[in-house]
Amino acid sequence: MGERLERIVPDTSVIIEGLLSRRISAGSIVPEVVIIHDAVVAELEHQANQNKSIGFLGLDELLRIRELSAKRDFKLEFAGLRPRPAEIRMASLGEIDSLIRDLAYEKDAVLFTADKVQNRVAQAKGLKTIFVEFERAESKLRLEGYFDSSTMSVHLRENVIPFAKKGAPGSWTFVAVGQSPLAREDIQDISREIIEASGSRRDGFIEIERPGSTIVQLGSFRIVITRPPFSDGWEITAVRPVKKLNLADYKLSERLMQRLSGQAEGLLIAGAPGQGKSTFAQALAEFYASQDKIVKTVEAPRDLVLPENITQLAISHGDSHEVHDILLLSRPDYTIFDEMRNTSDFKLFADLRLAGIGLAGVVHATNPIDSIQRFVGRIELGVIPQIIDTVIFIKAGFVNKVLSLSMTVKVPEGMTEADLARPVVVVNDFETKRLEYELYSYGEETVVIPVRAGAEKTPGKALAEKSIQQEFRNYVNNCRVDMLSEHKAVVYVPEPEIARVIGKQGKTIEQIEKKLGISIDIQPLEKAQPVADAAKELRFDAKFSKKHVVLQVDRGFAGKNVNILIDEDYVMTANVGKDGVVKITMKNKVGKMIADAVNLHENLRLVLA
Repeated sequence: MGERLERIVPDTSVIIEGLLSRRISAGSIVPEVVIIHDAVVAELEHQANQNKSIGFLGLDELLRIRELSAKRDFKLEFAGLRPRPAEIRMASLGEIDSLIRDLAYEKDAVLFTADKVQNRVAQAKGLKTIFVEFERAESKLRLEGYFDSSTMSVHLRENVIPFAKKGAPGSWTFVAVGQSPLAREDIQDISREIIEASGSRRDGFIEIERPGSTIVQLGSFRIVITRPPFSDGWEITAVRPVKKLNLADYKLSERLMQRLSGQAEGLLIAGAPGQGKSTFAQALAEFYASQDKIVKTVEAPRDLVLPENITQLAISHGDSHEVHDILLLSRPDYTIFDEMRNTSDFKLFADLRLAGIGLAGVVHATNPIDSIQRFVGRIELGVIPQIIDTVIFIKAGFVNKVLSLSMTVKVPEGMTEADLARPVVVVNDFETKRLEYELYSYGEETVVIPVRAGAEKTPGKALAEKSIQQEFRNYVNNCRVDMLSEHKAVVYVPEPEIARVIGKQGKTIEQIEKKLGISIDIQPLEKAQPVADAAKELRFDAKFSKKHVVLQVDRGFAGKNVNILIDEDYVMTANVGKDGVVKITMKNKVGKMIADAVNLHENLRLVLA
């Protein structure tokens, strides 16, 4: 038989945590009268009106106590004066707790609390108390029961069977982890348990509390709780990292490692959701910390799992001005800005970068150039290369592409007139230095133009190139022509022949331009990239050996040279072995690119050189 109590007064902490209904249902407390102070109701009402989860959870507990009063035959009373608005606002300073203690004293009742301070003050005043202290850190949450070692995230929604994503970034399946739909009460109970744990565990925080949603960081779990009216039902989404990697596990090229470990610069870590951006950022932060550098992170929420020597700042508990001041005053060597989402985040990143702080920012993007475009319109175009100089794109958990940015003054690709020269942000492939995109102002707009080599030629362009090539055969034995537009072409000739083709004071090339009616730019032949010819494309089968990517073609092409292209971009030229085999080592960056293209089913092509 449980403890019989004549009168009991629960405080707000007990109501929010659902302790009273739980104890009465279990029979450990048998009250005759339960007295609820109207201050408790007012405080919960205030929280619920602000759409905070603790307010709704507390009001649900009052409804459960009302139902139990009929079932267990005890009396439920509401007493005390409703607090003034000022007292509700000062609840965190103890005003509401004081009113509840006064009611317990006046009614000669037992005060039921889970608040350490409330309990000590009540004992000092000679009140009878029941104090329950939780050690949630040692107990397993109901939410954790849905996770196993391969679970990336769990998705719980009222009236729906629980589901989870299992696998690894870029390779996961969506599976049911329950057999029956969850009721709204189940979701609310799990939410209450999570919020209780965030208040009692050292590794738990309520990061963001907004009308209709709560974001909690609990250990390695990032938990998002949504509820009506913001969402059409109660829902919990919990995400947890499934893989921890060191920077060495990414097998980065020596050139990129030098960039990362050298001077503090502006990095962007980009990728689609769930592809492993934060895992890479975490590995990068630990790498810097292992080099005896001071490292800090700016997060919202704080979900990176990092060692104690790395300080994690929560922008959700401060503002951009506070973060700016703290970082400038504490002078970290490197700062990781995890998950930049809105304009204020991008502006803070830019401001800190211009102040000289080394930054690596994490941003959502479906392809590498999108991460740069998210800055366009938010900051001046000419400032972008000073803020970002390297973009690391993560796909399926690994580094898929690296871009570098610089500013130059030139005529944009595709334009012909010299007076169209303007400042252009040039975006190159970091490893091959190949031009990929150009950003520049066009009228009042900022445009991002892809620069694709090896694009398919129209019949008219191919005919024009052939005519120009025939003309230049009068001056050199070997040349190549690229038509940039109807009125401009680039002619590649052997470097020793350039002076003769241009002529004294440019007279020879001027005569050729007048004869052909187009503008011609002379470049060294060594700069020309091999061009794909669809008529010479080879069929092949790809497989892997221990150290090589093996591309098998018809044996009739043995001894021939082939150009290897990925998505129409030239990668390398290789020789076909006597058995029709092209072997590429995976020790270097090019080999890794080709291996990734095979694994990810990208457009890998072999064309006769």
